[in-house]
Amino acid sequence: MTVTFDDIASAHERLKPQARRTPVLNSAQVDDLTGAKVYFKCENFQRMGAFKFRGAYNALSRLGPEESRRGVIAFSSGNHAQAVALAGKLLGIKTLIVMPWDAPKVKLAATRGYGAEVVIYKKGEDREKVAARIAGKRILIPPFNHPHIVAGQGTAAKELIEDVGPLDMLLVPCGGGGLLSGSAVAARHLLPNIKVIGVEPKAGDDVTRSFKKKKIVRIDVPKTIADGARTQAPGSITFPLLMEHVSGMLTVTDEQLLQAMFFLWERMKVLIEPTGALAACAVLNKKVPLKNLKVGVILSGGNVDLHWAAAQMHKYKDPGAKQRRR
Repeated sequence: MTVTFDDIASAHERLKPQARRTPVLNSAQVDDLTGAKVYFKCENFQRMGAFKFRGAYNALSRLGPEESRRGVIAFSSGNHAQAVALAGKLLGIKTLIVMPWDAPKVKLAATRGYGAEVVIYKKGEDREKVAARIAGKRILIPPFNHPHIVAGQGTAAKELIEDVGPLDMLLVPCGGGGLLSGSAVAARHLLPNIKVIGVEPKAGDDVTRSFKKKKIVRIDVPKTIADGARTQAPGSITFPLLMEHVSGMLTVTDEQLLQAMFFLWERMKVLIEPTGALAACAVLNKKVPLKNLKVGVILSGGNVDLHWAAAQMHKYKDPGAKQRRR
């Protein structure tokens, strides 16, 4: 199975009555720090707080009457869980979500708040096996390895390019590759010469390893503050798309990620979760040359546990402070 730009365009039309066309923001300070013109696509303002609504609604809305009556099941650390739960509520489809024991409380509460039934799996359990065991006749909606999911996620990049015009480079957060592969398909169709770069946490670099070795590499469940990127391997659908359309992969450390997240909070007044800040982190840490380029950055979500974040604030060092003192 593959995903084409026509699939993304079709998903976009389906999403228009339900999904928000999220804003694009810029920052004079970020432009000064990077020497580039940087445009941030703010998917933290999407319904349920992340880009995941796009793929989940596209997938659930394409189920037939009999499939809808059977209900759906999904496994997720948080954002896909909320997205499936909300899409199910809007479409009148019952949802059962398998979530980890250490899922952020804010995401767990929101998933239940949207009406989903939640099953918690224990540390060391395989979430896919847990889901398979309890699925019954329900339809599985995976978090990234599904053509309708990928097509839905690609609408974020389509909107960004429509709103700001041609870009030289697009940086995208990466977990299992659903957002990255969909965005790459859309961007490379609209702008054939654009460079699309995926960004992962260094502790969870399954896609980066797979990209470099040109084959799917599986890793242990990563320990990273980017809970949305705690994936073990790219999927059979996302990986070929990544290899065809993505120009390169980068990684950032959890420490860098925390600094970038708080920078966005303080300087741009944008509430972003760690995973959502992955691509911005690569930009702020100059992981790739950007001078004189027009750059798009997807901020993928903003469902952060504020109690956790408050406990991390003492670690923040404003990267722009030194420049402002000069």
